[in-house]
Amino acid sequence: MNVEPGTTRIGWIGLGVMGRSMCGHLIDRGFSVTVFTRTRSTANAVLEKGASWADSPKAVAAASDVVFSIVGFPDDVREVLLGDQGALAGCAPGSVLVDMTTSEPSLAVEIYEAAKAKGVASVDAPVSGGDVGAQEARLSIMIGGDEDVVEALRPCWEAMGKAAVRQGGAGAGQHTKMVNQTLIATNMVGVCEGLLYAYKAGLDLETVMESVASGAAGSWSLANYGPRMIGNNFDPGFFVEHFIKDMGIALDEAKRMQLSLPGLALAHQLYVSLQAQGGGRKGTHALQLAMARLSDVDWEAR
Repeated sequence: MNVEPGTTRIGWIGLGVMGRSMCGHLIDRGFSVTVFTRTRSTANAVLEKGASWADSPKAVAAASDVVFSIVGFPDDVREVLLGDQGALAGCAPGSVLVDMTTSEPSLAVEIYEAAKAKGVASVDAPVSGGDVGAQEARLSIMIGGDEDVVEALRPCWEAMGKAAVRQGGAGAGQHTKMVNQTLIATNMVGVCEGLLYAYKAGLDLETVMESVASGAAGSWSLANYGPRMIGNNFDPGFFVEHFIKDMGIALDEAKRMQLSLPGLALAHQLYVSLQAQGGGRKGTHALQLAMARLSDVDWEAR
């Protein structure tokens, strides 16, 4: 298949923090887009750009050649893709499903096989880069699926991200995202601990950032989330509750492979603590609040 703006009809399911920007970039590239999301008001921005509304994922697929989805949890993926009113039920042979949710590798394989039985292609393509990466079309896209389908979708990948790499067959994109989340989880603990140390030592946090962010200790999380932590801006670029879901998937996969990941397990428990304290809908960098409480530090009032 050839995927081209002006001829290929795009469907989009899920317009949250990430999805609305990603969908908007496809519209900006000249693709016609039909959308569905559970809360219609979240679609306003893309509807104003010219997207059309459909009343169900099935209806989105019936009007589309390629259907993208990015929702919250594996159960949501199953519903919007495989349910009675799901996208696959509305897909014509030769169309493509692309799930960009961070989800279970086994579910990606299940969707691939169900789609193949109907003559539909399926790709798992989770992303990394947060809200800023989505807004600026700088996402890293990790892809699992048939090589010819992945390459045909290249105009879409280029509209949304700076790096789109096929990792292998169905489920390989999701496995790669688990690697990504494992790296982020343990790094975020270090970012929080480092800034806490700086605060208790009486250092100026902005000045500390000038020294450490560009050195060997530098990281994407430190550069992007450090200033937000210092400014007490814990708005979500990526929800805590979704990150807990991701770490849970990674830990389940690790257990299945008889792999011990103690650093990830610790980070998972710290995030569960943050969620228990009411932080589930904050950004992942709000881990700083839970870490500070361990040492009786009121981070926000410092």
